[in-house]
Amino acid sequence: MNRLKNKVAIVTGGASGIGEQIVDLFSQEGAIVIAADINKSALEKVSQKDNVTGMQLNVVSDQEWAIFSKEIKDKFGRIDILVNNAGISSEKTFKDITLDDWQKMLAINGFGPFAGIKHVAPFMAEQKQGSIVNISSYTAQIGQGFNHYSASKGAVRALSKAAATQFGRSGVRINALFPGIIETPMTHSLTQHQDLLNQLIQATPLQRLGKPEDIAQAALFLASDESSYITGAEIIIDGGFSAQ
Repeated sequence: MNRLKNKVAIVTGGASGIGEQIVDLFSQEGAIVIAADINKSALEKVSQKDNVTGMQLNVVSDQEWAIFSKEIKDKFGRIDILVNNAGISSEKTFKDITLDDWQKMLAINGFGPFAGIKHVAPFMAEQKQGSIVNISSYTAQIGQGFNHYSASKGAVRALSKAAATQFGRSGVRINALFPGIIETPMTHSLTQHQDLLNQLIQATPLQRLGKPEDIAQAALFLASDESSYITGAEIIIDGGFSAQ
């Protein structure tokens, strides 16, 4: 407990799924958590939790990021942690993906984390310390999915390394997590295709799907001072799927 005591943490997409699990764990570990999400009704629920403030944010808006980050800094005096978790997925195959599909996916999954780093990292640099955790995907590590989702998560991977070198000398650490298939509302449709679900589990060395807490625990480590000499790193959390 208290691994994040008195730290101010922002978690995008913090009102559901992996993001909500990260919000819960960070608050349990003593952080003041701002759960940022575009879903207003979900934010009302998450805002009722101890040490959690829900704030609406459209991560594709550069202007909203500028206002949001300054408001957090002015209110709490600092920003110690940012988890860029907000994202979308799609089951469209490459034959059906349009330019509009591509631009929406890259805007949310790619520009969202970029804008978060752009506006939050400079505040952290002023403090000479801070931790940013970007949520990518195992599809950015292996040849899994010729589609706009994989492209967007590949962008997160590249941005994480570039930002780590950009801000490291200012004391800001930037790392990335690469989840496999995690049991969240985003992947709920898999439960309706039992044969496919069984195939995925059989293809995974640890013989199960991931849980949101698997990602949250890794995010906690990277957000905490326990990882003070780690930046530009990649942690794959996929049950061993991509190791084959």
